[in-house]
Amino acid sequence: MIIIAGYFQLNASDRDRFVDAHVELVVRARQAEGCVDLAISADPVDPTRVNNYELWDNEDDLLTWRSVANPPRLELDFQGSHLAKYYIAKTGPVFG
Repeated sequence: MIIIAGYFQLNASDRDRFVDAHVELVVRARQAEGCVDLAISADPVDPTRVNNYELWDNEDDLLTWRSVANPPRLELDFQGSHLAKYYIAKTGPVFG
C-alpha cells in the first residue's frame, strides 16, 4: 500500500477555491481502481492550509490514476507545501 500525505500552503483567500476546484477530482479518484481513499480538504485550524491524503493499493494503480487524473489548472500563489509518499509494508488494527 502507498500513502501520499501532506499539505499545501496558499493565500487564505485562495484556499476554499482550491478545495472546491478539486471536488470532482476527488469523486473520480475514489472510484478509480486501487484507490482506497483520497481527500483534499481545508485545514480546520490554519486558514492557509489544504490537507492532502491518498491511500492506494499499489504503485501501478496510482500511476494509472495519475495518467488520467486531469487536475484543475488554477493560477494560484502557493506559499509552500510538504507532501511525501510512504510505502506501507504492514498494517494492523488501530484498537486492540
